[in-house]
Amino acid sequence: MYYINDKEYKCSVAITLDIFNDRWKLAIIWHLLDNDMRFKDLHETINEITQKTLTVKLKELEEKNIINREVYAEVPPKVVYSLTDCGKRLKPVLQEMYKWGITYVDEFGKNDYIDSCQSEICLKS
Repeated sequence: MYYINDKEYKCSVAITLDIFNDRWKLAIIWHLLDNDMRFKDLHETINEITQKTLTVKLKELEEKNIINREVYAEVPPKVVYSLTDCGKRLKPVLQEMYKWGITYVDEFGKNDYIDSCQSEICLKS
């Protein structure tokens, strides 16, 4: 049995699925793998997400110790998001998911556009 965040799990995969229970959290982590980002930059990069949803997902990831939120005391306030060591350990998982997605499209679909989610980590793998 696994116990975390006042919950009980019989399988470690259930923990992972509970944390990454939507499409936005992994997208946020994916874009933070290259470098730290401000809220505005993240919102522009993941342009399909609403500001409200991005705010909620960032807070959830911070509560799970996957991202850091650093506030700089200046006017206007500057907030920068980065990955914790725990978040950085997701890099090989996300790289494999990226590769799998391309292979899946190559096998069952069609790709006729430039990959808008490609990042520096893809070029280094």
